[in-house]
Amino acid sequence: MDVESSPSKRRPLPHHTRKRRRNICFAVIAVILAVVLLIVILGLTVFKAKRAVTTVNSVALKDFQFSLDIARLRAYLNVTLDVNLSVKNPNKVGFKFTNSSALLKYRGQVVGEAPIPAGKISADGTLPMNLTLTLLADRLLSTSNVYSDVISGTLPLSTYTRISGKVYIMKLFKIHVVSYTSCDLTIDVMSRTVGNQTCHYKTKL
Repeated sequence: MDVESSPSKRRPLPHHTRKRRRNICFAVIAVILAVVLLIVILGLTVFKAKRAVTTVNSVALKDFQFSLDIARLRAYLNVTLDVNLSVKNPNKVGFKFTNSSALLKYRGQVVGEAPIPAGKISADGTLPMNLTLTLLADRLLSTSNVYSDVISGTLPLSTYTRISGKVYIMKLFKIHVVSYTSCDLTIDVMSRTVGNQTCHYKTKL
């Protein structure tokens, strides 16, 4: 004769066990909230992303040669500049930047450039850079102002650099940082020197 066995009923947990589990759950939630709050506070204070600062320390004339074609009213130039600049990372974490370039301009027209390879700057570190900018003569053939500028004795040029990178805050947040630098200068044709140098700096997050 088969006897059906009724399923055994689960005994309710003792009150003190339920209370202990509830307390553990609350404690875990409190710890998680505290960690999240700590990360937010650090991200907004100590580890807050700051703008990288690019500074042009000096611009020197390495080579300057010119010749005049009076019949055609043309000037042929060979100009090479040595640019010494530094990039300061004020953040408490490293700053990684991508490949970029420095530009040499004549009256707004790009006439030369030098590559800036990708790299990394440590926390609170400064990276010096020495760049050589050479004017590409063929880019000036269609510019009529060169002849008159050389005859007047003053050649206006400008340099421009843009360094773009990212700051990683506690390996959780990625913030894009861009630093711009431009310098206006003139070359004295007769003395072959650089003068009237004025630099402008701009950064953004």
